[in-house]
Amino acid sequence: MKVPWLLSGILSREGVEFMEHYIYKPKRFYIIVFALTWGFWILALVFKNTAALFPFMLLGLVSPAATAIVTVLTSGNKMLKDDLKRKLIRFYRIRPLYILIPVLVYLAAVLLSISTSVLFGGSPEQFSFTDGFSFSIGGTSALLTMLLASIIEEVGWRGYGEDAVGNYHSWFKESLIFGCVWACWHIPLFWIPGTYHYNLREMGLLYMLNFLISAIPVDFLQTWVYVKNRRSMLATVIFHLFLNIMQEKIAMTPETKCIETIFIFIAAAIVVAINKKMFFETDHVGRLLEMQLEEDEANERKK
Repeated sequence: MKVPWLLSGILSREGVEFMEHYIYKPKRFYIIVFALTWGFWILALVFKNTAALFPFMLLGLVSPAATAIVTVLTSGNKMLKDDLKRKLIRFYRIRPLYILIPVLVYLAAVLLSISTSVLFGGSPEQFSFTDGFSFSIGGTSALLTMLLASIIEEVGWRGYGEDAVGNYHSWFKESLIFGCVWACWHIPLFWIPGTYHYNLREMGLLYMLNFLISAIPVDFLQTWVYVKNRRSMLATVIFHLFLNIMQEKIAMTPETKCIETIFIFIAAAIVVAINKKMFFETDHVGRLLEMQLEEDEANERKK
């Protein structure tokens, strides 16, 4: 006998446990996230010449994760809490092939970008690695900053933010919406000295716009990793960190990174075309948690 999805019945070792359907609140989540992040980063800008710079930067960075965790823990919804726990610690959700393939796709986009640049007179030295990093916030390690950003951002975005949009739309539309939101979230960083984004603003408007526009196809790739790995947060952390390191350690010129955006758009379009069913299906709309928990329980029973 099937239980209506409004009261999803989930089989467990203790018997049948009924969980209430959860209604995601994306507008409230993103209003809080932007208010906190932009507020802290504006304070970082105000106190840019003091020791308070890094703490305010860190507080802005953790705001999406903190908002996601508080939203889940105060929801009073067991299904939502269990889903967050599974995304954090259930490594069986990961499908290594669907981390490796996206990594190779992105690497191919980078190599094609550099090759195109060299073809039109760019330096072949772009095929090498850089000696260091292009930024440092308050004297902190850039590598540590990228690692923290990859982990903390994904806890916020994949912990609640992306699902809050995906629960109401196809993954294609969700990627488009979230890509735009994610790009806008970074805007204050263009004015904070020491950040990667500040260096882009110093180089000119074109490079700022390139970063913002590139966030959209990149998020299509992130969604691909997320969904194909059964909404595993660890998978997206690995991919996010790889993207950050590639952008810093491959000796691409700023102009080549503009070319790279074109190839990432092409890569994203190919990925969508090949995975059309995943990006355009709407079976999960309105019952994202229920579908995932059904799959998790099925996997548990196979063990």
